Amino acid sequence: MHSGNDKERRVLAYLGFAARARKVVAGVPLLCQAMQRGGTYVPLVVLEAQDTSVNTHKRVCDRTAFYGVPTFRLSLTAAELAHTVGKRGGAVAAVGVTDTELASAILALLAVGDGAES
Repeated sequence: MHSGNDKERRVLAYLGFAARARKVVAGVPLLCQAMQRGGTYVPLVVLEAQDTSVNTHKRVCDRTAFYGVPTFRLSLTAAELAHTVGKRGGAVAAVGVTDTELASAILALLAVGDGAES
């Protein structure tokens, strides 16, 4: 698995907690749909894999900017991100966290960081 810095490992731990609590939206189509529909499944922070295509990156950034959702690009691959949220045998380009407290903890770690925001 990925051996990133301490800050990113803590973010992945929070992401794992959110996944076990079923407070994540995994995948770009579901993220876009959740932001458009609103309600309880609106992501409060979006984490994107490093190896997304240019078109996928643009789609994620455009949607999150329109809906005012902070977005961060991690140094994980889409397969590693999928493994973190419990999706076996596939790849997930982006994941949104819908829990207020977990999203706040992730934002506190990343927002003070080294400019990882996209």
